[in-house]
Amino acid sequence: MAGTIVIRTFLPSLGRLPARPSFWAALTVIAVCVPAGPHAADVVQPQVADLMSVALLVSVAVSLARGGARPGRWTLLVAPAALAATAAALAASDVLLALPGLARFLQVFVLVPVAVTVAVRRRSDLLLVGGSVAAVALVQAGLGCWQALTGSGASYAGRPIRAVGTFGAGEVMALASMVSFGLIIALAVALAGAPARRAAALIAAAALCPPLVMSLSRGTWLAVACAVAVMLVLCGARPAARAVVAAVAGAVLLTLLGGAAGGIVAERVASISSSVAQPDRSVSDRYQLWQAAARMWQDHPVTGVGPKGFAAWRDTYAPLALSSGSDIEDAAGGYRRQPLLSPHNMYLLVLSEQGLVGLSAFALLVGGVLVRTLTRPGRSRPAGLAAAGFMTWLAVDFAYADIGGATSLVMSVMLGLAMGWTGAAALPSRRPAC
Repeated sequence: MAGTIVIRTFLPSLGRLPARPSFWAALTVIAVCVPAGPHAADVVQPQVADLMSVALLVSVAVSLARGGARPGRWTLLVAPAALAATAAALAASDVLLALPGLARFLQVFVLVPVAVTVAVRRRSDLLLVGGSVAAVALVQAGLGCWQALTGSGASYAGRPIRAVGTFGAGEVMALASMVSFGLIIALAVALAGAPARRAAALIAAAALCPPLVMSLSRGTWLAVACAVAVMLVLCGARPAARAVVAAVAGAVLLTLLGGAAGGIVAERVASISSSVAQPDRSVSDRYQLWQAAARMWQDHPVTGVGPKGFAAWRDTYAPLALSSGSDIEDAAGGYRRQPLLSPHNMYLLVLSEQGLVGLSAFALLVGGVLVRTLTRPGRSRPAGLAAAGFMTWLAVDFAYADIGGATSLVMSVMLGLAMGWTGAAALPSRRPAC
């Protein structure tokens, strides 16, 4: 009898899930686990996560048409960025080349974030979407640890020990980004969540530390360190002690699981301090790409060369010392050369492709949401800590990386959660959403 009651109660809720936009936001996150193929980075084609994001947009449009909740006033920050990107595309020398880049920019920084702010209207929506991010991060982290320990990951220094999850060697930073999102959410719950959830969140945060290190992504390490520091400052002294416990546990796990990769991790950490005086090849190439982006902006200061214009104009502006591509290798795709088609700095990418107008609008979007998450009342609660931590991570990570790959949509969903929280006082929830 009890089982029948549970089924009758639970199944109708499951049947109503597809009608909720937050369900499609969660599916967009989960879809990044679908491998894109070893050569997906060489071909511009929609991935499963892109299709799920379209379904999210359709679901939100239907909800709005039926009189559902409207986007909050903080979503107006995306308007200048959208207008600046559109103007840059229309002013580009090759408009047809710029249109796909414009569509991608609008998808990641405008459409999906605004849709998420509409989709996450109740506490259950927040738990569904945030929980999907944490769950995917744990799955990818487990696979990444297995790859690093068994030598089945991407090649680094001639050894297949780099953790990349299901993303493959073509997206070596994707696992680091995904794990970072999960770590920020887990740490927020561990610091300020309900007492019954804190222990599990601490364990999850500790478990996510080793795969983050095994990803060998130095820029992501710095971004996570800054995010964690901000979260600790916001939450106070006593909760911060729990984070220290998680950090120590993560360090112990890393020591036990490090194995053959331990020496390479130590070298990777040491190379952070020497990246200016004695940069390695990857850092040197990045500096050359930054120079190319700056030169593009100098010749096109107002609206840039247009979305996707950096790749087209790279060889015209890049120094001769720039490599033609980076060497990547994994079990799925074997050895291949991957062209360097972006400056690996989101701010310089926007500056070169959208000019000073585009960078100003983009800085207003990122900076405005960041400042709001750091100053809004309630920032010491789990949702507030996660929003502040993520926006700090985003602002720092963009100094070393730009958008690309399936995890860009997860980043977009997280941006939507942060934007939604900035106006959370207006949420029509039966229970507090943060």
